Amino acid sequence: MKKLNNFLNILIGTFIGVFIGHGIYVYYDFKTHPDLYAMNSAPWYTSILVYGIFTLVVILVVIIAKILIKRYVTKH
Repeated sequence: MKKLNNFLNILIGTFIGVFIGHGIYVYYDFKTHPDLYAMNSAPWYTSILVYGIFTLVVILVVIIAKILIKRYVTKH
């Protein structure tokens, strides 16, 4: 169970890292090429919000899985 817990912690950290990296990249790209983002009808930070929602959903699913696994292990 410890290996599974470590894997789930790594999964959470990976998704958080990808979200932060994507956010930094989009912000940098927006600052260097603002005209490209001006052509879009959506704000420049829309992809950051989409990644954030996806990351939040994945993290919530992993946390729920960790809670369920912990309850299962303590019962048996």
